[in-house]
Amino acid sequence: MNQDLIYSVIVPLYNEEKNVHLLLDKITDVMQNYKYEIILIDDASTDNTVKEILKYNHPNVKLLEFKKNYGQGSALMAGFDAAIGDYVITLDGDLQNDPIDIPMMVKTLEEQNADLVVGNRQKRQDNIIRTIPSRIANWIIRKSTKLEIKDQGCALKVFTNETAKELNLYGEGHRFISISAHLNGAKITEVNVKHHPRQFGVSKYGMNRTFKVINDLLLILFQKKYSQKPIYLFGNIGLSIFLLGTFISIYLLFLKIFGHEIGQRPLLILGILFIFIGIQFFTTGIIIDMLMKTYFESQNKRPFNIRKITTFEKK
Repeated sequence: MNQDLIYSVIVPLYNEEKNVHLLLDKITDVMQNYKYEIILIDDASTDNTVKEILKYNHPNVKLLEFKKNYGQGSALMAGFDAAIGDYVITLDGDLQNDPIDIPMMVKTLEEQNADLVVGNRQKRQDNIIRTIPSRIANWIIRKSTKLEIKDQGCALKVFTNETAKELNLYGEGHRFISISAHLNGAKITEVNVKHHPRQFGVSKYGMNRTFKVINDLLLILFQKKYSQKPIYLFGNIGLSIFLLGTFISIYLLFLKIFGHEIGQRPLLILGILFIFIGIQFFTTGIIIDMLMKTYFESQNKRPFNIRKITTFEKK
């Protein structure tokens, strides 16, 4: 690591009061010989996370407090906006990521002239509710995007400043940072990193988030393939449905001509109705998402509000 460069370490936090001091100790031990800042984003914690940060009074810390809970994607966006470092480093606040891997990842980024280095958690210390959906999602992403990253969900990442600030993370978009950076043309590499069991607090992961991730994944895949030519998707779907409807109509017409009763076929009507409803829901979701992004980006708005920013004096 270059002692002339500045490193911005970004950590989103939500109810991590027992982890804060240990986390800051570990980051400080790793970064003590370098110019660095630690940007902590409190996502409206309901415990004493903020009090513990204030009590620690770390001179290199900048604390951003959200007005309400916006999620990890928004927290990372706020951190990216605030970062002044030449390199930007992200990690979770639950002590499962190990800051000791940061110098190795920075060295990899420099040696390979990469824009983003992502961690691949070895011997992952999570329960089956987290690991199985994660493995399935990672496999789908690799097959559909051709981006050979084994662990999309690892929070430990090192970016160049430009790469981090190009990212706009909405919804559960923080889980697809590698894909978003890839779509922006970033050169990405992956390295193995340590992973530890959670010592304090509880995981914020639930099955409801799995469904959010699936929806965001579908949206990203749509944007990758059809964002500049949506007619290829919607035109093909519309044409297919039109041909299917035409075939069904002709088939029923022939049945009528040959004396068959066609009035009592509710399952056929229901099936066609479900097709149209499913398409309407999916396309409506895409349109609303695009309108939402246009709203924020055209006005240079962010999908979060910061209540307070605290910096600490040198001791």
